[in-house]
Amino acid sequence: MTTTVQPPAEAVAKDAHWQSTLDRLRARQRPTATLRICDDQDAKNALAEAQAEQRRLQRLHDGETTAAAKKALRDADAAAAKAQQKVDEASIVLTFRALERTALDALKKAHPPTEEQAEDGFEINADTLGPALVAASNADGMTEEQAGEFLDTWSDAEAGALFSTAWNVQLESRLDLGKG
Repeated sequence: MTTTVQPPAEAVAKDAHWQSTLDRLRARQRPTATLRICDDQDAKNALAEAQAEQRRLQRLHDGETTAAAKKALRDADAAAAKAQQKVDEASIVLTFRALERTALDALKKAHPPTEEQAEDGFEINADTLGPALVAASNADGMTEEQAGEFLDTWSDAEAGALFSTAWNVQLESRLDLGKG
């Protein structure tokens, strides 16, 4: 629920652009993050090899302007782009969006730590929060049941990456602090 509060008249008088700034602040989108899953090891290996060759040729021909050097670099760039395209086609990309702060706070409160977790200093129960957070922040329509299935059946590293992507997007800041 968003309430629209008008800025004080003296603030508007000092900064005629405040309403525009306020509109932009209200229109901001919450941060997003993606998790790319590619099970095609051949495609990933081909990409790594193409990128390694691309770097090798860039070092070899650094500063060269000959037609042969330019062609070699163009060919390497094209091979890397083609390999990247194959990885992209073989990949599943899951998108996560940060929740509104009040929604995240409510979700955390709904999943308090067990007594043992609390004694260890935890503020939430990651076991029960995990599926709920993944589902709530997933922009692709993943349900809590599906999230729980993946968190329970994927390898520890992959389940950790799924949870971490959903959790870390909640912590993402796009502010430029200290710069002015």
